[in-house]
Amino acid sequence: MHALRLIAVTVLLVFVLPLAGQAANIPVSKTDKCPVCGMFVAKYPGFLAQIIFTDGTYAVFDGPKDMFKYFHNLKKYSTSKSLTDITSIYVTDYYSMKPVDGQKAWYVIGSDVFGPMGHELIPFAQKQDANVFMKDHAGKTLIQFDAVTPALIKSFD
Repeated sequence: MHALRLIAVTVLLVFVLPLAGQAANIPVSKTDKCPVCGMFVAKYPGFLAQIIFTDGTYAVFDGPKDMFKYFHNLKKYSTSKSLTDITSIYVTDYYSMKPVDGQKAWYVIGSDVFGPMGHELIPFAQKQDANVFMKDHAGKTLIQFDAVTPALIKSFD
């Protein structure tokens, strides 16, 4: 029984914990650039977004707006990738500053808070946090991932 427990702990340490760590932060180096605008993203930890692909590669962005531009026009920015190659999308929750699932997040549009590239979608993991933010920062609309269209993103520029 002792040997079985040792194997289980080893499997946990080798395989499960590293995966949990990946979901806990958005890895960014000082040289990572947004593939949409070319800005160095490490300067903007409060607005970071990331798309992770099945082959382990990723793209990081200085904000959700550029992440959505990339997502909606993937072939322009990464000719070898398709939407089916995406395994995860993360955005940074405005209040907690922690990465959250970008496809489940709530986005406030039209607030008085600007990102590194100007008007920005402000993401939240919890709808109630987004509602508080809307009241405090004159937000106009609250939407989720599937409601973010290329036309909406273009209206921010």
